Amino acid sequence: MPELVFFSGTMDCGKSTLALQIEHNRSARGLQGMIFTRDDRAGEGKLSSRLGLVTDAVEVADDQDLYAYLVDHLSQGGRADYVIADEAQFLAPAQIDQLARVVDDLGIDVFAFGITTDFRSKLFPGSQRLVELADRVEVLQVEALCWCGARATHNARTIGGEMVVEGAQVVVGDVNQPEDIGYEVLCRRHHRRRMTAATARAGVLSPDVLPIASA
Repeated sequence: MPELVFFSGTMDCGKSTLALQIEHNRSARGLQGMIFTRDDRAGEGKLSSRLGLVTDAVEVADDQDLYAYLVDHLSQGGRADYVIADEAQFLAPAQIDQLARVVDDLGIDVFAFGITTDFRSKLFPGSQRLVELADRVEVLQVEALCWCGARATHNARTIGGEMVVEGAQVVVGDVNQPEDIGYEVLCRRHHRRRMTAATARAGVLSPDVLPIASA
């Protein structure tokens, strides 16, 4: 039976790499897929991983009907044996409903990939709808690590190395990028304490207790 499967995890845990692997495995068997993406780090109309792999994709617009797009593609003689939707957290809930309809009405497997929560630990609307509708939710087993070595469970937005908890939900960026605005994956403890790798290093360099001179 066709399925809607949601592969979720933090940033830097290999979601896009797995999406590209699924695409490779199926295309090598003569299958043809439709790849959707939104705001990929490599630019418009691209699905890329941090390992340097990249392929072309359909850039999803805000009001685009994904079910209608597939129906039009098939009506014109195109093939779509499966669908991959990367950066699915950025899709609107209505677009997730359309992907579910692709599974139910067209009998096509849909593999969606995305992070579940934003930098404030709040659910992305697209991810929330996927959790509600997916036949399966798979948490990726390639664990991203916090700077302390613990399993990273939260995504943090940073400005100049310091964690911020206010701002627009969607600001496209990447982990370990050199610009002022970046992202970092943290364990829950250090996300709660707003302690990034940069602020942890600063804490080590700045002792809390001043030395006391002997009398």
